[in-house]
Amino acid sequence: MTIPWRDKVALVTGGSRGIGRQIVLKLAESGMKVAVNYRDNHEAAREVQELVRQEGVDCLLIPSDIADIAQGQSLVQAVLKHWGRLDVLVNNAGITRDTLLLRMKDEDWFDVMQTDLTGVFACTRAAVKPMMKQRFGRIVSIASIAGILGNAGQANYAAAKAGVIGFTRSVAREMASRNITANVVAPGLVETDLTQHMSEDAFNSLIQQIPLGRAGRPEDVADAVHYLINAEYVTGQTLVVDGGLVMH
Repeated sequence: MTIPWRDKVALVTGGSRGIGRQIVLKLAESGMKVAVNYRDNHEAAREVQELVRQEGVDCLLIPSDIADIAQGQSLVQAVLKHWGRLDVLVNNAGITRDTLLLRMKDEDWFDVMQTDLTGVFACTRAAVKPMMKQRFGRIVSIASIAGILGNAGQANYAAAKAGVIGFTRSVAREMASRNITANVVAPGLVETDLTQHMSEDAFNSLIQQIPLGRAGRPEDVADAVHYLINAEYVTGQTLVVDGGLVMH
């Protein structure tokens, strides 16, 4: 059964660019009001807001850094103040600080952990309170196949994303009795601003390992998120969106 989403409210962290932007647009297409969190790219955020409003739904922009626990909590409070409810949380915001372990600085580790894992904790903890009162909620966090396979040069990122998967399973168990589901989407290679900086040889080498023979698109990830928020009998799961690179 497709849930009627019009007049429901979604919050997407890191929603101004790349995968987050496409998730915002997908949710807006279904009729949801969408709060777009971003850190500092005001121009990109305003562009997304205009596209959402063209769908005939309201869009709230909230600049904040979820690496700060207090800001993550106030982000949810801003949504509740504006609309009085929160039905869907998509934890999408994340950063990378790639380098080999022996070269990794303390701040490379802590910065990634604080945004990619602690930020998910802060936003989710704040979001489940209104969801519990409503006895309804959908939480989807964006991880990565790095959190499943590991990846050389990404010990910090892989650890954080693996943490997101474990965290989500615990949330799913705690919240199931309140009709709140929690799931993960783990993308593989996706064409975003980050992949544009890869060398052609490195990019092509990765493509050769993907059974479907192409990189993913942000739309592919957004479709997976949309599926999980509509799924009433799926919780605690990790949906891998990678063209078949990881089969498990």
